[in-house]
Amino acid sequence: MRLSLTDYRRRRRSGGQPCFLIEHDTAGGDHYDLRLEIDGVLVSWAIPKDGRMARRTPDHPLDDAASAAVVADSGTYANVTQYEMAECLECGHLSFQLRGEKLRCCYSLTRVREGEEETWLLIRRRDGDADAQCDPAYLDAAADGSS
Repeated sequence: MRLSLTDYRRRRRSGGQPCFLIEHDTAGGDHYDLRLEIDGVLVSWAIPKDGRMARRTPDHPLDDAASAAVVADSGTYANVTQYEMAECLECGHLSFQLRGEKLRCCYSLTRVREGEEETWLLIRRRDGDADAQCDPAYLDAAADGSS
């Protein structure tokens, strides 16, 4: 599903919340790209389909979200900590609630390795809104459009 830039901007601005995007990507191995809007850019991680270890990838301009090839989900997210997301990113621990079209649940990202091979652990947090759609396997169905 390709979003027009106008649709993307409309979604991003709804309620003033920052946006997220999950893109299904097969370049360099089948994986998902998780992108969170932080301080005016899309901060990005590559997440293999068979694991929860996430590799930081280069940040993207916000306008790149409109040209994403296969969007598994998109929407807004809420920071569930008392700190700014940029500060959480620098400290190596982010907690957020996705409010997407398909995924509506809380996750944490914790940096476990720094440097060129910066690695983060993605953990789904148990919360009252979590349901079967928070299962990572659900993204496969979302990416094919079969959900």
